[in-house]
Parts: sequence; structure tokens; C-alpha cells
Amino acid sequence: MNSPVYQTVIVGGGFTGLFTALHLAHEHYPRSVILIDQNERFCFKPLLYEYFDGEMDTFQVVPRFSELLKGSGVIFVQDTVESIDLDQKAVKLTSGNSYNYSNLVLALGSVTTYHQVEGAKENAFPFWTQEDAIALERHLRDCLHKAIQTNDPEERRKLLTVVVVGGGSSGVEMTATLADFLPLWYSALGGNSDEIRVILLNHGQKILDGDINDPLRPIAEKELQKRTVQIEMLTGAEATAIRPNSIEYKRNQQIETLATHTTVWTAGTSTHPLIKDLAIPKEHRDHQGRLLVTPTMQLLDFPEVFAGGDCTVVQDNLQPPTAQVAYQQGANIASNLKALALGEELKPAKINIRGTLLKLGINDAAANLFNVFEVAGEPAHLIRQGTYLTLLPTPIHDFKATTEWVDEEIFHHHLDSQDVGKKVVQAVELVGAGLVGALVARKLLKMLGDEDKRD
Repeated sequence: MNSPVYQTVIVGGGFTGLFTALHLAHEHYPRSVILIDQNERFCFKPLLYEYFDGEMDTFQVVPRFSELLKGSGVIFVQDTVESIDLDQKAVKLTSGNSYNYSNLVLALGSVTTYHQVEGAKENAFPFWTQEDAIALERHLRDCLHKAIQTNDPEERRKLLTVVVVGGGSSGVEMTATLADFLPLWYSALGGNSDEIRVILLNHGQKILDGDINDPLRPIAEKELQKRTVQIEMLTGAEATAIRPNSIEYKRNQQIETLATHTTVWTAGTSTHPLIKDLAIPKEHRDHQGRLLVTPTMQLLDFPEVFAGGDCTVVQDNLQPPTAQVAYQQGANIASNLKALALGEELKPAKINIRGTLLKLGINDAAANLFNVFEVAGEPAHLIRQGTYLTLLPTPIHDFKATTEWVDEEIFHHHLDSQDVGKKVVQAVELVGAGLVGALVARKLLKMLGDEDKRD
């Protein structure tokens, strides 16, 4: 007879998985914890644009799991999960290893979907991981270098045209980022930045339609027009085929073609294949195949299994697939795992949505705080980065990344305190809790005080 296994296995090292592990370590969970992820590094996805355009460093946005978990007691296994057997309580890896568990945490997130658009998977650039960011940056730099060297106007136009597919938050953030830093890159090579074309191709008639950032649409539309190069908006345009040197789309019942060497795909995600393969009945999933979980974040059929993040839907409490939700779900799962181990009562997750944040180019953003306070421009940029930096995993990592950010943004950039400082102080005190809120607010208050003295 096999002895019972008392260990918790966490599958997936995104926000929910990593923060579950860190909270378990912090709460001195009495059982061993194993975190499995196929990647060497954690990816802080909301700040991937800053990593992509060079505003932030590797250690800030894509730190190694081994560094984040050092001294935590959590065992990190870099491997790919091949299958999960909920009946046998076993996780099998492609390496041939397998782990049995007393409790399992499913935190697999979602995957990029291409909606069966011809050539999209082969020819478009996704933007989901560190590898995606590196691949896109190398490709764009290569295009700019080739554009400088060619005398063919048509070829140069293709090389300098970038199309972003998808008008949700990711598409808007990517378009704004490209429209700001591509001209800088090209000008540095001696090129004419006016030749850069950045096009946002959206299936719907409105950007951010149905998105959590929908209330920020008027601000976003205004800020998008302030970018270094003019953004071309193609709405009501459905991508139908993507080729190495062009993209086809359907608009007003007509098929049209855009010549480009770069198509960036931000047009949606789908449920992770491992989640689809689980032995969970259809009635215990939503229409997208995501898992229904109880308010305590447990599977309906397997209460020893917890799940959170993009691969789940909490019964009667739909939450947006954002970092702040996944972070809070991870903390709740950790708390309930400890309660379960100690024979205590489990508590439902209480998610507090503090607002939404949208990057709109270099040093520009929009913020909607508690659906009450809206900020745009550089104040929102400071709020956005400050807020996300408070969520960076582990206090040591948080402090290191934060102090560099504060040094760069506050100490070395000259802000107009009349237009920027007062709003930032108010918002940071509300949203940027902890270390970032204190440092930024104090510095800005001091700046305002110095301004007042000079005036």
C-alpha cells in the first residue's frame, strides 16, 4: 500500500502560480511545495513593453525563478507538463518525471490564439513572452537597417510599415509603443522618421470595445494621436491572411492588401491545451472551456485542486484576466491551502479592483482609478509603473527594481510640478501602496514644496 503524499504541486509560474508559492513560503506552509514551469524566467507581462523598448532591464521584468524563490523553500522544476491525471493525483512531465500531490494548483494561464487566420501563426509576431519580445526587437532592427541600405522606395516602404492586429488593450499598448520608439531607432541610423508607418488593424469599429479598459477609450484615442509618428487606424477590418510580406484583410465586404514585412498579433487568447484536456465535464466549464471554481478557488469535482488566473472563472463572480486579479487569487489560494493543511475553515477570495492602467507610448499612459479618478499623460505613466512595481515578486526584488525606477523617473526627469506633481501624489497615495507609493509621493511632495518656495 502506497504511503500518502503530502506535497503541493503548482503548475504554471505566472502571477497566480508564483504568488501562490511565495505566499505559502511567507505563511510557513507545513507541506513541501513544487512549482513547475517550462521557462527559466518569470515574465511580468504588463511591463513587457518596457523591456521591449529598453525602458526597463531584464532583472526588473523577466527575473529568474531561481532568484525569486531563493531561500523560500519552494522547489522549482523547469520542465513542460505533458499531462495531468486528476483521479490519480499525478502530474507527468515531458522529461519522464512525474509528481504526485496531495493538493494541486492549476495556474496555466492562457495561450495565443490565431482564430484560424491563414498564415498568422507562421508569419505574425506574437507578444506574450520574453522570447517574443526579443524576436520582435531583432526583426524590427533588421528591417530598419535594411531600409537604410535599400534604394528601392517600394521595398523601403514595406520594411518601414508595421501592422498591429487587434484593438484591445495589448494592441493599443503595442501600437503606441511602436509609434514612439521606432522613429527614434530609425533616426539614430540616419533615416527619415517620417517614413515610419504604424497601423492598427481592428476587427471592431471601436478600440478597447468590451475590454476592461473600455472607459479609457476617449483618453486613449486622444493620446494615440500624440505619438511621434501618426498612427493609422483601420477599424471594421478583419484580418483574413498574413504572409511574409503582406497582410490581407476584409473591410466593407472588400478584400484589401497591405504590404508589410512586420505584422504583430495581439488579437486574442484561448484556453490552455492542458486545461482543455482535463477530465472536467462541460457543465463545469464556461463557454471558452475555462474551469469553473468555487469562491474558495477549488474545482467543483476535485476540491483538493485549486485554480486561478486566466484558466478559471469563479462561480457568480466574473473577474477580468488581469495581473491584479491573479495576484490576489494567488494569495487567497495560499491562505486556503494552509487552512486546509491545519484543518481550518477556508475563506472565499475577495478581489479588490483598484483600477485599470493602459500604456500609451514612452512616458505616457492612461489610468482609471476606482472608476472615479482618471489621469492621462506622464502622471498616468508614473502611476502605472509605480503600481506594477509594487506587485513585483519578493520584497528584495521589489526594492531593487523600485529604487532604480524612482531614480530614473523622479530624480533625473524634470517634472512640471504644477501640471504633473499634484495629480501623481494623489494617485500614487491611492494606488501605489507600500514602498513605491511612499517613495514617489514623498519625493513629489518635496519637489512641490521646493517649487512653492521658489515661487
